Order: sequence, then structure tokens, then C-alpha cells
Amino acid sequence: MQAVMGHPDWVLGFQDETWWSRFEQPRLSSWCEADKALRLVEQVKCPEDTERKALACYGLLMRWPTETQPMAEKMLLRFVDGRPVSAITTQFLAWCCEQLQAMGKRVLALIWDNASWHISQAVRTWIREHNRQAKRSGQGVRILVSPLPVKSPWLNPIEPKWMHGKRRVAEPDRTLSIQELADRICATFDCAHEDHLSISEKVV
Repeated sequence: MQAVMGHPDWVLGFQDETWWSRFEQPRLSSWCEADKALRLVEQVKCPEDTERKALACYGLLMRWPTETQPMAEKMLLRFVDGRPVSAITTQFLAWCCEQLQAMGKRVLALIWDNASWHISQAVRTWIREHNRQAKRSGQGVRILVSPLPVKSPWLNPIEPKWMHGKRRVAEPDRTLSIQELADRICATFDCAHEDHLSISEKVV
């Protein structure tokens, strides 16, 4: 945090993945009139529904100092046609670096957990080569990784963002399509709905 505060071209990034279910309803509480209680109905997949039950999503919660406020904040999101794996992780990191470079940033101080698709040899090699290329060319955004302690999700501030987001996109009495769900998520986090990340099944 202190390192980012001292460098205007650095960004502190908290990264994580989550699944957005079309059927599982989040727990929530709300104030309402006694005879108008909001009840979330558990949805059941009907035989005619051929869409996926859930949508995987990568997220990066970015924080950086500005002239007008101690820390600005923005979320970057990409959905996945499949599940989180190393090859998807490197695609997401490459895309995040492109977004940060467009913002005039030079370093991403990345904080994430020890998921297998974060600490794999493929991901560590990609980050190392990416940083070498950025240093040689003087272009691009370098990635400095700081892993979270094992089994400590509460230390990642993106976690409550996911929780509150799932409450905001919940539909009380019908099943959302994948497109509707993704659009609601993007609106909640004020993000563009980008093309979904995917890889060939042969690569997986």
C-alpha cells in the first residue's frame, strides 16, 4: 500500500475469481412492510433450459492515488467460457495490463490467493517473461506479485464486492439467462461486457 502511495504510476490490484449462479440465491436482509416481504425463490433448472448453470468470472479491484482523493477505485471484469485455469489467468493478466497501460500506469502490485491457477509454473513463467519484455522494451506494465496467506480470503477486499454484487443482481422469482446475468453484473460494477475469455479444450 505504501509503495503504491509513493508512485503515481503504480496500481494496487486485488485479484480473484468467482462463480455467478443462475439458480442459487444469496442470503440477504432488507427493510420492508410486514405484508410485502421480499422472498427469493429457489430456482430449478427446467429441461428446456440449455444454458449453463453458472458463469465464471475473473475480477481485479484496482486502487491508486489521485490528486483529488487518497485512493481511486475501479473494477475490471472478464467472464469465462469454462472455468479458471492457468491459460485463462494469463489471458486475463495480459488484458489487465493493456487497460492499465492505457491509463498511463507502469506497475501492477498484484495481490491474490494461492489458487492453483495463480501459482502454477505456467503462470509464474508467463509473469516472469512478461516483466522481462516490459523492462527490455521500456513499454508495458510490470506485475509485482504478493500472495495472500493461506486460507485468508477476508484479507482480500474484492471478496465483499462479490458478496454485495450477488445480492444486487439477484432476481426474486425467475431464472435469468446467461446474457441477462452478465449484463446485470457489468452494470453493478460499472464495467463494459467484454468478450468472454476461452481456450481450446485441447489446451486444457
